[in-house]
Amino acid sequence: MSEPNEKAKNATRRHRDEVAVQRQVRIAKSNHYDNSNKIIKEPHRLAKHHATNCGNSACYLCGNPRKIFGEMTTQEKRFYQDTEEGRDRHSNGLPPVDDAEGIST
Repeated sequence: MSEPNEKAKNATRRHRDEVAVQRQVRIAKSNHYDNSNKIIKEPHRLAKHHATNCGNSACYLCGNPRKIFGEMTTQEKRFYQDTEEGRDRHSNGLPPVDDAEGIST
């Protein structure tokens, strides 16, 4: 019914999940969670969530830095940069080449 290859895949997946949970428990213990905490008592709560993620979107570690610190996105920074100041350089840093003469300016 089941192929040996499928059994190996399932065993590998289960092993990876278990190792990931153990790693998150180790992180939780290093961040001063004690043995009375739910994270340590029920380690498989960490199968899909990280130990350091509190879930609070207002937390400076877990939240979006654009909303917390008021940072702009890369697209917003590009839009608001000074466009009056021209750049006479290509993306590789070389000056543009005059096409008619074939020399750089």
